[in-house]
Amino acid sequence: MDAITLRTLTDGGQTSGSVAALVAGFVREARTTLDLAQYDFHLLPESAAVVGGAIREAAARGVAVRFLYNVDHRDPIPVPPPPEPDVQLIASLGVPARAIAGVPDLMHHKYVVRDGADVWTGSANWTDESWSRQENVLLTIRSRELAKQFTANFDELWTRGIVESSGFGKPEPVQLGSTRARAWFCPGHGKELSFRIGRRIGCARRRVRICSPVITAAPVLAALAQAASEQRIELGGCVDAPQMHGVVHQWSENGNISWKLPLLRRALQRGFSGKRSTPWEPEGSLHDFMHAKVTVCDDTVFVGSFNLSRSGEQNAENVVELEDAALADRMAAFVESVSALYPPVELG
Repeated sequence: MDAITLRTLTDGGQTSGSVAALVAGFVREARTTLDLAQYDFHLLPESAAVVGGAIREAAARGVAVRFLYNVDHRDPIPVPPPPEPDVQLIASLGVPARAIAGVPDLMHHKYVVRDGADVWTGSANWTDESWSRQENVLLTIRSRELAKQFTANFDELWTRGIVESSGFGKPEPVQLGSTRARAWFCPGHGKELSFRIGRRIGCARRRVRICSPVITAAPVLAALAQAASEQRIELGGCVDAPQMHGVVHQWSENGNISWKLPLLRRALQRGFSGKRSTPWEPEGSLHDFMHAKVTVCDDTVFVGSFNLSRSGEQNAENVVELEDAALADRMAAFVESVSALYPPVELG
């Protein structure tokens, strides 16, 4: 495995089976430890056989496996859509597992730490629709320093079982060849992360590209609104239209609409599209959301599980910040390709 590998998923651009094979391949390389933190783990039988089989095989050969997953979130407005973890599938793995109550804040991670040396993370939940019908970004990193930081975050959740007590590891920079990397964890550094991204947007000299289902964090909104008003840089991206409409509805009820909505309108007025995905329903709806979570500011990339939202600051989340011109070019091109597929965002 290269030190850093970024893969992108698109709606209909790959099969869930092909991604399941990638996941299983990562898991099969485990020799000593395997820590999995998954917001949603719900697979159809074929994918479950591939991924679940790889986890069971790892445990059978002596790998110490631990599994964290989110349960019990009952937010009436599906932003983000609630998980549907397959508890029977998780139990069938025969490994130590712990459910983290997602009330009021979510255990929203989607990462794996392997052998204290390799990390799998990104925006994709472990579901067939996440792998086949959503835009997502997958990131793998070979770095004992970063893996140690992810393991410390996992241990916070595993030991205490409380979202608000996690994410307090210091985001120390790590040099990976020519790439400077830094891991951020929420909620411990949630506000700091939003300000970090907002500052990068405000200091950008050439471009800002964003894919995020929703954009509601005040530092990010303010920086985007200013950049859109000044028209001094290339600005654009894509959101999930139904989820943004849900946000506007929430704001109309809690009073934020009077001050946040004008910022949001200004921030998204130039270059942003909205995927008209299938609105979430409690039973049987297609989960084809625009789900990628990536921000590019000049030659810096932020990628992980973090929606650019106030609730994201309070959830258990992770983001890897990468300073690398080539990776930034790749992720900017991905955002542009996604944005081009959908009409300009309309907030109503």
